[in-house]
Amino acid sequence: MSATYLQILTTPSVGRAQAHYYGRARVPANAPERDPLGPDEQSFILARDSFYLATVSESGWPYLQHRGGAPGFLQVVDATTLAFADYSGNRQLLSTGNLAVNDKVALFLMDYPNRTRLKILGHGRVVDAREHPDLVAKWAETPAQSVVERLFVIDVISFDWNCPQYITPRYSVAEVESAVAPLRQRIAELEAQMKHQIKT
Repeated sequence: MSATYLQILTTPSVGRAQAHYYGRARVPANAPERDPLGPDEQSFILARDSFYLATVSESGWPYLQHRGGAPGFLQVVDATTLAFADYSGNRQLLSTGNLAVNDKVALFLMDYPNRTRLKILGHGRVVDAREHPDLVAKWAETPAQSVVERLFVIDVISFDWNCPQYITPRYSVAEVESAVAPLRQRIAELEAQMKHQIKT
């Protein structure tokens, strides 16, 4: 686990829990102020077609939301900045409202087939799309730019890669179709051969 990530999340109460169960708290010293996203992290983010976004309400309740789109919809602006477009939807605006009073966010990105997950901590802000058409053109998927209502910008503070243990591989319809396409092609070839043999 990243020293910065661990230092941020190991609060006094977490340290006490660690000491209770394991005899000591694991609080790293001299962790850097932030962890920039490296090439591995950036390529992993750009390949994702979904992620989970956690915010905290002003009443203290966590809120977890699933976000999805074409691979790359979560944009890597630079090594410490992510962004994505938010489209018109159910009009609840829970994440948007939460960020107005508490800008802390956590992102959880999964690659189920390869049993890999990346966790990101940062500060989020919401930008009104009507006031920034240039950012909409840059960060939103082209076919849906007309229905972008706001943009989320994440200032990345730290990240951590999780181990693959207990991640059950899962596959999208597109991934399954890609995997079985050669089999279907081979079946079609064999059926054609059989038909030819029957005729002759």
